[in-house]
Amino acid sequence: MFDWITGLVGQTGYLGIALLMLAENVFPPIPSELIMPLAGFTAARGELNIFLVVLAGTVGTVLGALFWYGIARRVGRDRLRRWTGTHGRWLTISPGEVDRASEWFERHGRAAVLLGHFVPAVRTLVSIPAGIAGMPLLPFVLFTSLGTAVWCGVLAGVGYLLEEQHGRVAAYVNPASNVVMGGIVLLYLYRVVTFRPEAR
Repeated sequence: MFDWITGLVGQTGYLGIALLMLAENVFPPIPSELIMPLAGFTAARGELNIFLVVLAGTVGTVLGALFWYGIARRVGRDRLRRWTGTHGRWLTISPGEVDRASEWFERHGRAAVLLGHFVPAVRTLVSIPAGIAGMPLLPFVLFTSLGTAVWCGVLAGVGYLLEEQHGRVAAYVNPASNVVMGGIVLLYLYRVVTFRPEAR
C-alpha cells in the first residue's frame, strides 16, 4: 500500500491527492491518515511542493464535504433519514447516525464544523447536520477549510519529516497499511451485511 499510494501520488501529483481526499470524504476507501503522510513523504523527496500538497488535500476534502452538505441541505433531515433507512446499507449510514450527527451539531454549532475534521468518525458526517441546519455556505466553507488545512498540514508534515527514514518507514507502513485496508474492507462488508433499516 505504501508503494502504491506514493507511486500514484508521484504519477498524478496534486490532482491525484485532491481526488483521493475527495473520495475519502464521499466514500472512504483509503483514510486520510494514510494519504496525506505519504503525500508529504513524496514531497520530501523533491517530487512535489509540501505547501501545494496541503492545498490539494484541503481542496479535495472541502469538495467532499460540500457533496454531503449539498445533499443534506437539499433534501432535509426527514427525507435524508428515509433515504438512509432504505439505501444507507451501501454507504453504511443509518438514520440513527444522521440523528446523532444532527444532535452533535446542535450542541456545538459552527465549532463542530471546524473541530469535526480532527475526529475520524465525525469528519465525513459533520457536513450532513450543517446542511440540514441550513448553515450559510460561506461560513461552512471557511470553517471546513480551516479545520481541513490544519489536519492535512499535520499529516503531510509528519510524512515530510520522516522522509530520511525511507527504508524503515516503508518496512513498517507497507504491512501496517495493508492490514488497515484489509480491516476497512472487512468492516465495510460487515456493516453492509448486518445493516438493518431503522424506523423512519
